[in-house]
Amino acid sequence: MDFEDEQKRAPALSSGDPVPPSDWTGFGSTASMEAIYTAHQPALARFLRRRAPKQDLGDLVQECFRRLAMAKGGKLALIEKPGAYLVSTARNLLTDRARADTARLTSQHHSFEDEDIAGPDPHAALEARDTMRRVGEAIEKLKPQTGSIFVMHRFDGLSYEEIATAKGISVKGVEWHIAQAMIAIRKARADTK
Repeated sequence: MDFEDEQKRAPALSSGDPVPPSDWTGFGSTASMEAIYTAHQPALARFLRRRAPKQDLGDLVQECFRRLAMAKGGKLALIEKPGAYLVSTARNLLTDRARADTARLTSQHHSFEDEDIAGPDPHAALEARDTMRRVGEAIEKLKPQTGSIFVMHRFDGLSYEEIATAKGISVKGVEWHIAQAMIAIRKARADTK
């Protein structure tokens, strides 16, 4: 609601107008908010001072009172215990801030693993290179038909049926050649370890 809208809705009282009752929340809502602020601000500030950084104290108190003023559609008379409402609001604000801080810190967190700092293990790289060399040598030692079938299956990604059609042999024959290649490769790997 704008200030101008408030001015349009609430005509000013003249000296001859009757004064509204003290429990009326129309024009007296500002006065009752000031009374609530005067009565509960010190206790709320003490509550927040123990739980929040000093630089955030004023903002948190202000936000608690803003939420109180906006609660129940701006009708303060509907809130029976404003002090309890303010403390509950403060707890919710602190919880929301903690949740946001945790999310922010989690997104900015970087896990320092050994690999990130030192890079890949040079010993493991040498072993992998040596194993690949031995496997390559084992594939070269295979019979030409067996080596060709193994390469077609493992590196070209052809199925047994496609290899059988291309080579003019049965699927069982392809399985036998693949098995022979795997035996030779396992043996080459075992020699590495």
